[in-house]
Amino acid sequence: MTTKRVLVAYGSKHGSTAGIADEIGRTLRDDGFDADVRPADTVTDVRDYDGVVLGGALYAGHWNGEARRCARRNAEQLRHRPVWLFSSGPVDSSAEQRDIPPVRGVARRMKQLGAREHVTFGGALTADNPDLVARAMVRHGKGGDFRDPARIRAWAHRIGDALGETG
Repeated sequence: MTTKRVLVAYGSKHGSTAGIADEIGRTLRDDGFDADVRPADTVTDVRDYDGVVLGGALYAGHWNGEARRCARRNAEQLRHRPVWLFSSGPVDSSAEQRDIPPVRGVARRMKQLGAREHVTFGGALTADNPDLVARAMVRHGKGGDFRDPARIRAWAHRIGDALGETG
């Protein structure tokens, strides 16, 4: 039996989405999958993967451009394998309290790719963020890390379960 390969690609300007992707990759590896976690702008071919998880940071209601371009660049191949999408973004606890539907552009991408599911996770806005606006928000008490590792792991386990059923 061959170990299933999963690509976890992310588009992120400042890193909170990369942290989510890393958590998904670790969980999938713990579940026995070969998970490759990479920035979306480095993904040129997905044919070697049995499943793809693609995530992007949300900013002002838009999904990260690197994630969008990755989806467009690989659209034909993504249609032929299981795909899951995620977003990171709310810098508050709303993503933990309720399911947040995908923004319009992500919903359109889901339909184009035949994605199985989309989840929005909280984002992170910390003093380490190099963006001036972000640092100002942190200074005014509006920052924090709103990523919930337990929720991320639970979703990654669901992906693993679904991939196990496809083989």
